[in-house]
Amino acid sequence: MKAILKYIPMCLAAAMLWSCEDTLTEKPSSGYDKDTYFQDASKADMAILGILQSISDPNNYGNTEIYLNGADDAVHSNRGVARDNMRDLCNYLVTSTNSDVENAWRLKYQALDRANTAVAGIEGMADYTTNEEIRRLGAEARFWRAFVSFDLIRAWGDVPYTTEPSGAGYEAYFRPRTPREQIYDQICEDLDNACSYLPWADASSTPERATQGAAHALYMRVLMQRAGYSLQLDGTFSRPSGSLRRDYYSKCLEHWQAIEDNGYHGFYDAGYEKLWQDISASILNSKENFFDVASYQDTGRRNGSGWGVYNSPVTAQPTGVSSAEAANLMGRGQGFFSVIPEWQELYEAGDVRRDINICTYRYQWDSAAKQHVKQERTAQNGWYIGKWRREWMAEGRKNVYMNYGDINFCPMRYPDAVLLAAEAYNELGQPDQAWPLINRVRERAGATPVTTANYKQIVTNKYLKKFPVDFLDDAGEQGQVRVLLYFERALELMGESGLRKYDLVRWNCLGPAMKMVAGVSITHAKTKNYSCADNFIHGQHELLPIPLREIQSNHSLQGINNPGY
Repeated sequence: MKAILKYIPMCLAAAMLWSCEDTLTEKPSSGYDKDTYFQDASKADMAILGILQSISDPNNYGNTEIYLNGADDAVHSNRGVARDNMRDLCNYLVTSTNSDVENAWRLKYQALDRANTAVAGIEGMADYTTNEEIRRLGAEARFWRAFVSFDLIRAWGDVPYTTEPSGAGYEAYFRPRTPREQIYDQICEDLDNACSYLPWADASSTPERATQGAAHALYMRVLMQRAGYSLQLDGTFSRPSGSLRRDYYSKCLEHWQAIEDNGYHGFYDAGYEKLWQDISASILNSKENFFDVASYQDTGRRNGSGWGVYNSPVTAQPTGVSSAEAANLMGRGQGFFSVIPEWQELYEAGDVRRDINICTYRYQWDSAAKQHVKQERTAQNGWYIGKWRREWMAEGRKNVYMNYGDINFCPMRYPDAVLLAAEAYNELGQPDQAWPLINRVRERAGATPVTTANYKQIVTNKYLKKFPVDFLDDAGEQGQVRVLLYFERALELMGESGLRKYDLVRWNCLGPAMKMVAGVSITHAKTKNYSCADNFIHGQHELLPIPLREIQSNHSLQGINNPGY
């Protein structure tokens, strides 16, 4: 089902009508009427595809999401301090007039509105309670609504929110902020439904559609983010009470146990390296990838993605060749992001993740030989995120369009859930349950398992000497697990669309972590490309600004943006 998005244009008339309907009472003379549209499972399925189209749009997850969430303590823009939308986001210079922020805001709300319409329409069908397929589609609509809603509150905090389709009336468009805890409650309600009525994945499943494993995994992430710190509208940082946090950790482990009891999800059978090669080659897997945001590249930008283009090793554009020759060559790789090279030294020589996550070469174009030539790079000149690469794309797909591809993005993989479960156990005072889970991830990668016995050798004498995380306390076994998770989640999940940033936000150490890295990185001292650490303002940049256009048009916001904007 890799080409699922090829079929989305057929259902857009319905989705676009629902999203654009206003308070006029006259019915349009053509197009779909949402009041009579939901008649059978095929129409409900098309409504789901409409949600997915908004999510996968190049101005949302198709491209903008790659850099929307800024830099962190491992990955940053290597394009210096020049000002544009992308660099401003990565360098924490973003303003409320940034058009990429505005487009992402618009597309996420479009997806939310389409999800609201789909949920209301599907659950209003006469056979909703008796037809298993209709019930499944309703659960999938709720899953994607939860996914988009979580995106909104992670990035913007308290936001205008509704579960009513926009056609409900004028006020549906202009609402005041809804407290994020109220939105979290709705997310949990939606995921409860998805966990009840979605089927489990199996070897025949596509990760491009939601399954019960995806719902349990997303639920785990939601609960761990909810248990952590977040920036409030008054500029303060807070987290839930201790009793609530314990409830969230316990609930997280219930969902983890459901995944483990089912037994299907796990590490990719062919290993870590082949996992990423196959992702770039558009080979789907539903075992390690809980779910994907799908893309399909036609002859232009439409439905294509920037994964493996903007966040890949540099691959020079072929020049001086015919279009027929170019079709057999790699398209451009932008190399927009660099990895702080000192992270490479934390991987053991046998850790397969090192040379996948951090790519030390680029491809130059030899115009005389009409071929790409691999060129090794020194650390100070910039090493790249290597998980997505043009060279791994399937033959015939490497250069369909020079600046885009059709690599899916996986928002959540199995090892993420493993590490979240380890963290939940640790925060509940059970570090003995956390070590085996962390080591499950390390052993798949070929890294030495860490225990209390060798913690000093591996973490204290190696990791902490390179990156002294003074903002974390490793006193006691519980503290040791916290510090190890700080490193292990980066070593495993580096570069995966904001995961690291939001880990650091919920741990309340995004700013300190970046400033620590800037202070110890020799490469940064030479290149000054890591300006994000200098620009970052605690109590502001943990959230994005609400677009100025929204502030000006929505009177219910009273002209008040997020702190610092």
